[in-house]
Amino acid sequence: MVELALLTYTYVEDMASRREPHRDGHLALIAEYADAGRLYMAGATGDPPAGGSLVFADGAAAEEFVAADPYGAAGLVSSHTIEPYKVVASEPLPGA
Repeated sequence: MVELALLTYTYVEDMASRREPHRDGHLALIAEYADAGRLYMAGATGDPPAGGSLVFADGAAAEEFVAADPYGAAGLVSSHTIEPYKVVASEPLPGA
């Protein structure tokens, strides 16, 4: 069993239209953490997006990400949680 950290965001209303000026910075931060091996998976939830889920190597990486994320600085995240995420099964993603 592997223990990771799950960051869950709840976004503000109208996130799809409000995120545009901050999206490139948010995605660049995701890429930075993924390239460093500190982030394994990230994606929006809902259609239109109502939140996001990100899987980090550890809680410290998740906390640092929250502090640096342009979405948070812009007030686009209404709440977040960071919880231990114990992986008991995993398969490569289709197309990965």
